[in-house]
Amino acid sequence: MASDQCQGSTGKYVWPELLGVEGTVAEATIERENSTVNVEVVLEGTIVPADFVCVPDRVRVWVDTDDLVTRVPVIG
Repeated sequence: MASDQCQGSTGKYVWPELLGVEGTVAEATIERENSTVNVEVVLEGTIVPADFVCVPDRVRVWVDTDDLVTRVPVIG
């Protein structure tokens, strides 16, 4: 998990309240609450590198075909 493993993270690092909301809303919320991260909205089923980046600068927002968040967004 990103919470304890990524030291140096500033601001909020996890957004469980965004589960089920529209991806664009989630993206804007994350950027507003932690301006140090880069948000990537990703469609479920898309192949992405399975890396965990411990540099606290990436949040993937996974969405379904209805653009609803399917996983809790977290830094990493």
